[in-house]
Amino acid sequence: MKGGSEGGVALLSYTVRARHPHPSYQRSRRMGIENIPRTIWWEDGRVLLVDQSRLPLVGDVLVCEAYSGVCQAIATLAVRGAPALGVAAGLALAVWTVNETQGYETVEDYLNGLADVAADVAATRPTAVNLAWGAARVLRLARDNADLPLAELKDLVVAEALAMEAEDEARCRAIGEHGAALLPEGARVLTHCNAGSLATAYFGTALGVIFTAHEAGKVAHVWVDETRPVLQGARLTAWELGRAGVPHALITDNMAAWVMRQGGCDAVIVGADRIAANGDTANKIGTYGLSVLAKEHGVPFYVAAPTSTVDLTMATGEHIPIEERNPEEVAGVTWSAVFDAPSAQATSLLDAMTADTGAFALDVGAGHKLEISRKGGGYRFDGWARISPVGVPVYNPAFDVTPAANVTAIITENGVARPPFGESLAELCAGSGSMHELGDVLPRVAEADADAADAGEPGE
Repeated sequence: MKGGSEGGVALLSYTVRARHPHPSYQRSRRMGIENIPRTIWWEDGRVLLVDQSRLPLVGDVLVCEAYSGVCQAIATLAVRGAPALGVAAGLALAVWTVNETQGYETVEDYLNGLADVAADVAATRPTAVNLAWGAARVLRLARDNADLPLAELKDLVVAEALAMEAEDEARCRAIGEHGAALLPEGARVLTHCNAGSLATAYFGTALGVIFTAHEAGKVAHVWVDETRPVLQGARLTAWELGRAGVPHALITDNMAAWVMRQGGCDAVIVGADRIAANGDTANKIGTYGLSVLAKEHGVPFYVAAPTSTVDLTMATGEHIPIEERNPEEVAGVTWSAVFDAPSAQATSLLDAMTADTGAFALDVGAGHKLEISRKGGGYRFDGWARISPVGVPVYNPAFDVTPAANVTAIITENGVARPPFGESLAELCAGSGSMHELGDVLPRVAEADADAADAGEPGE
């Protein structure tokens, strides 16, 4: 293992050329569905997750030994995607329970501490309702079993978090089956952002549909939106499709209209971060624009998401809090790479530069940034290059809301919801343990969301 433990995180280093500690990352000469990656898992009382912020050229497995480490990973987009965030929330409460509760001697004290941790985790990025759902589910279970001895209650909390990880894969596979049935033979599909295995515990929602249809021989081609500004489509979705052997091509976001105009798209499939009771859908910025294009060109527009993403407590998408992220995401581009030093002289120079702290920040002028750090036997370069004038104002919302009127159907693990979504979603979510059935166990998060919506400011 390499790295420190700031924020409860240690780095287990690897590159995409090296052996990954989870079997799903082993390189194979034969591409296929079995090669899609696993995102987050539990090992020896720790949460392990892939740092997606540098994929596909560089990857790290973050080893979180404290719940604050999981929160840090969520905030920095090391782990992202609504279903994966739900699993991360449950595992954050589990890792806190295992490693940080030695001073809690009574059930009451433990439950109070668990509630505080759950609220902290859920507040990290509240647009994705799965994050609050995951924390609320574990907290609700703990409160409902407050009559248990403390040791048994802790074991129950950990078991529930692990069950959530396993359930997520089952949900994704069911979504895949329901969604694949909607696609025609020889389908040409367009997708946005990354709603694949990396956005879930395993397999994916929108890409889960594509993977399932591909295995059935129904997918001819996938168009991958690059998804500015963080490029989840270019970095993550294209990588997953390549590993799975699915025919695909990367396009810039502003090419989607022309692809549709030329008749090259039979369906659009996207994921979701939160779905309101009426079917309004919050997803990665740019999704709304795609829905308008699809409607104009008569292309079916499908949303694929588990029922845990449906928030029946929110009547419409009008008050979904929308996160605004760092202006640097738009004002410049980020890149990472791992290099072996080309010569002994270069090794000596890089070792000298990183001798004090293991990392060295270079001032390269014009506002550009470059940091060099040691990486196993090599060196990692993390850079940010400005592509805009210094001081330019930036507006960078991370999500937008697609109105239900633009959505053809919503694909869940329990079946396919069609308009009117107020009725069909309620029916599919009944008894599924979605957010509205857990009750008001996280009032601080609910209040924060409401305050953000009233103020017209980001709630994340």
